Order: sequence, then C-alpha cells, then structure tokens
Amino acid sequence: MDTQNKKSAEEVLEGAELAPAQSLWTTEASGSVQLRIDELCPEQPITVHQMFMSSVKKYGNLPALATKRGNKWENITFSEYYRLCRMAGRSFLKLGLERFHSVAILGFNSPEWFISAVGTVFAGGIMTGIYATNSPDACLYVARDSRANIVVVENQKQLDKILQVKGQLPHLKAIVQYSGSLQEKLPNVYSWEEFIALGREVEDQELNDIISSQRANQCCVLIYTSGTTGVPKGVMLSHDNITWTAHHASRAGDMQPAETMQESVVSYLPLSHIAAQICDLWTGIQWGELVYFAQPDALKGSLIDTLREVTPSSHMGVPRVWEKIMEKIKEGISQCGYVKRKLVTWAMSVSLEANQRLTKDEEKSFLFTLANSLVLQKIRAELGFSCCQKLFSGAAPIGSETLQFFLGLNLRLYEAYGMSESSGPHFMSSPHAYRFQSCGKVVPGCRYKLANVNADGIGEVCFWGRNVFMGFLNMEDKTKEALDEDGWLHSGDLGRVDEDGFLYITGRIKELIITAGGENIPPLPIEDAVKQELPIISNAMLIGDKKKFLSMMLTLKCTADPKTMEPTDILSLEAVKYCERLGSQATKVSDITRGKDKLVYQSIEEGIARVSSRATSNAQRIQKWTILEKDFSICGGELGPTMKLRRHVVLWKYHNKIESFYRE
Repeated sequence: MDTQNKKSAEEVLEGAELAPAQSLWTTEASGSVQLRIDELCPEQPITVHQMFMSSVKKYGNLPALATKRGNKWENITFSEYYRLCRMAGRSFLKLGLERFHSVAILGFNSPEWFISAVGTVFAGGIMTGIYATNSPDACLYVARDSRANIVVVENQKQLDKILQVKGQLPHLKAIVQYSGSLQEKLPNVYSWEEFIALGREVEDQELNDIISSQRANQCCVLIYTSGTTGVPKGVMLSHDNITWTAHHASRAGDMQPAETMQESVVSYLPLSHIAAQICDLWTGIQWGELVYFAQPDALKGSLIDTLREVTPSSHMGVPRVWEKIMEKIKEGISQCGYVKRKLVTWAMSVSLEANQRLTKDEEKSFLFTLANSLVLQKIRAELGFSCCQKLFSGAAPIGSETLQFFLGLNLRLYEAYGMSESSGPHFMSSPHAYRFQSCGKVVPGCRYKLANVNADGIGEVCFWGRNVFMGFLNMEDKTKEALDEDGWLHSGDLGRVDEDGFLYITGRIKELIITAGGENIPPLPIEDAVKQELPIISNAMLIGDKKKFLSMMLTLKCTADPKTMEPTDILSLEAVKYCERLGSQATKVSDITRGKDKLVYQSIEEGIARVSSRATSNAQRIQKWTILEKDFSICGGELGPTMKLRRHVVLWKYHNKIESFYRE
C-alpha cells in the first residue's frame, strides 16, 4: 500500500503543472515553491480557480452568499457568485492590476469582500486583507508592503484612512468603495457599481489567459500577522496552501460537502485573519456552504440576533467572543426569578457532569435528558444554536471556565490550533476527535513533531504539510527563523501530545517567564486559574520575567461603550452581583480601585492565595497584584484584532506600575 501511495505521490508531482521551483520557501511575491507532496497527501495540486470551477459544477444552483437588506435576506447562487468574481477580475485588470501586485481589502465582511478577494486571485493579483480596526499608518504599512495597485474599502470611514496616506503608496492606481454612496467624486475613486461596470471593457479571453497561466505553487494570498510581537509580517500563501487546506482541514473538523448536507455559517470575524478567511471564504467555496453575513455591529451585540435568525449548522468564535456570550447568559440567569434560576443552575450542573463523565458511546441519563429538553434546549435556541452541530474556537487559547460553561449548556467547543503560517488549522477537534482542553488531532495529511522535549514531555510544536506557507514577503531572515533547514515550521508554541495523539498547548516560548532565579513559568495556566477562581476578573496578566518574584495585573469585568467598544467605568452585572455577595456597594471600577474597597480587595487576595497554594513551587506563587482602572481593549491597544492579549503593549503601557512592585 505504501509503495503504491509513494508512487502516486511521485506521479502527481510528475504530472502536475507547476512553476519551476528550487526550494520549499521564497520571499518574493512572484516566487514559486516546491510542494510538500508525499505519501500522506498525494492529492493533485489545484489553483483557486480550479477549485471554484469544480464547485460551480456541483453546487451551481445552491445559494452561496446571503445578505440582509432591510428586513429581507437576499441570496446569490454559486453560479452567480462565480460570474461576479470574474467580472471583478476583469475590472481589476481594467484598473491596471499587475501580476503578483496586491489588492488590499479594508472593511467588514460582505459579499463584495469575498468577490473582491476571489476576483483578485482570478486576475493574477495577491489578495491582502487589512483589519478594519487599523489606524491609517497601519493600513499604509500593509498596502505599501504588498505593493497594492488597488485598495477596496467598505465606507467613507475606511476611505478617509486611505486618502490620508495615498501619497505614500507608489503603486496605488485606484480605490473602490463597496458600501454606501461616494460623498464626493474624486479621481480614481469608484463606487462598487462603477467598478463592476469597468470589467465590460475587458475581453473574457484576457482573463482566461491569466487564469490558465496560474500555477498551484505560486502566491495568491497575503495574511499579515497582527504584529503582537514587532512589525506585521506578510505570510505568503500559495494556491495549493489555500485549496488543500480548505479541503482537508475542514473535513478534519467534520464540515460536510453540500451533497451530504449544505452547511451554513455566519461570517463576522475579521477576514484579514486566517481563521475566518479559511473557514468562511475558501471552505465555503470548496464544500458549497451557505455564508450569511452578520451586521457590521456584530461584535457590539447584534451577532446573537443574526444567529437566532439563521440558525447556522456550524459556528466559529475566538475565545473572547465565547466569553462575551457566556457573560451575557450569566447576566440573563442572574436576572431570573429564584425558581427559574435554581432550575437553570441544576440543569447546567447535570449537563456538565454528564459531558465530563461519559465517553461518547455511553448513554446519557434520564436526568440529563430531562434537563436538556426542559431547560437547555430553550437556552440554545435563544443563542441561535438550536441546529448547530459544530462550535469551533480558535486564534487564541480558551479558558477552562468557558469550556465548562458551554458543556453545561450541552455545547462542546471544538478547539482548532494552527497559525497564519500553516494556512490556519494544523490540529482540529471535532465530534470524532474530542478531549476536554485539547486542540484535537493533527489534520490527516499533515505531520507534527515536538522539538527540545523536556522531562514532562513538553516541547515546541513543529508543523509539516501542504498547508505550510511559502515564506514571509521580503523577509528572508524571519522566514529562516520560522522554517528550519529541513523545512519544518516552528510554531513558537509549547505543547504535549497524549498517547492517543491529542495535542495540549501549554504556552508560548516567547511568553515563558524566566525568573531571576532561573525558573521557567508558563503564564497561561496561572492566569486561567485566577480568572476561574475570581469571576469578577476580566483579564489577568502575569509579570515576572527576569524578576525576583511573580506579580499580576488585573482588570475587572465592566460594560463597553456600544459605539466605540471602549471599556467604561461601570461594572458588568456579573461583577456587581459578585460585589453584592461580599456586602460591597460598588457599581463602578473606580468605586473599587480609588477607595481600595476592602471587601473586594480581601476577596481577590484570598482567591490569589488559593491559586498560589496549588503552585508546584514557591517561584510560581503570585506575591503582588494590582487592579488597573481600565479593562484591556482593542482601542486601548492591549488586545489585537482577534482580541488576543498583546503582552508587550501591557508591559510598555504600565511600565511604571510594574517597576513599583519590584522596588526594594
């Protein structure tokens, strides 16, 4: 069998139409790479256009994209979607898009975002997403680094950012705005309708020639790392990276092809991030999914309304999104009458116990069935998860409290683990591969190894597979840092793998705290324990690198300004209830921090002491802590676009406060 497979891999390589390549990596936009085709993944490499064509043949008449206009959902089919992508491709050519130059897309998820992305690839460009939360300077960095010929923006707010910096973009030829009407007519700035009409002046054959010249081992997508450590790096992904991953990683997560069942998803996470892009855009094309677009204010609260309306079959969130949903449910429960509150608490404890105790083949008890049908089904329906078979979490580590809370609703969160440099997931959990707090098993066709394994079996997770990126654009040193001489991608993450092949991430090498006494301490487990012990805490960040002892920065759960999403001084309902239980009258963060509210401070001190009492050594005990006056946020800079903690920003921003801990 092995010999046959090896032979088929060799045959595939011989028969594949690939661009000449001498190496597994390149840093040039126009470069090409050798593909990691072997006996584990001998599939024929295909381009994005070939993937889309195959889907149109199978799913042409099925609805592909759905948008709410007024009170009505409007669909377009896969055939129409493909036709619009071709139109966009011809329009980009008319505007002067050059081969291997980029089209940068800046705005919230929409059909136009998808059509621009695919149209760019069809026209031989490189599709580059820019986070909608980026400042003008951050937009400038990405657009200039990727040699953007065209920038596609959502609205006036995003247009203004590009107009501010366009003088510094030597390759820029045009700007297209896809939502709302243009407030003033400016040279080389087009509305979406004007843009699509331009394509009529370009012959179909011109686009066909470019499409047929494309090779699966050439770059078609750039993902910019969010710069949580230094400047953003442009991750170059090939056609093969995209098409192979869309096919195989999604199947590892048990996503179904539309022939079996048409999956439906809600698109709301930033598409400039690999997680949402691979799940919503590319997997959507590969398997014929129906993608519903959320409202731009999804993360400000409207997401649940959309989920309730469309009841998706699968849903993906980052940990902070799951935490927000958890907090919202907790608030709802706390406002219920006594009897209802007791009933919900009982049902959730029965479900949590059943889910943690039973293997998937065992029968669940009568008590569980009762709790599920009487109470939990209704809560899931309120969230829009009544038909949802798969809930995924990715992009950052998720806390055990959140995982347990959703198990209490009889909802498993399936963790995916990977990075931009692995085109998204390299390990996937699914209904067939699940362990509590594990990221699941390696995607079939991919390989992994642990490097520099310590006595506890923990080492650096390294990746190999068709999903491994081409290189960082124009950054040879950084590319050689990420890929070793044999072509293995080093993740920078620490993990262990159990006897059944389930991966558990224990921390990041760069985040590892090495105390002045030389002890290595991963901060995540300690931060997670503090948050679980103290439900009033929103964020906890451990400090202690090169220091004599550990200290911690804490923020409290508070409400956010609905317009700006900036954290306010008002405590969340859950935090107020916590204070009431202690006998404290506090309703604001400042009530607690300015007067050093004795009851709250004593409760936090006791919670931290409980965490420290379970520490494996004295060096792992938290000696000092402080509560900051404002919670971390994207606008404050402490959180990245996917709400991942940017530790270096916190260290810089609160430098004086941290140093005061360590003054003799």
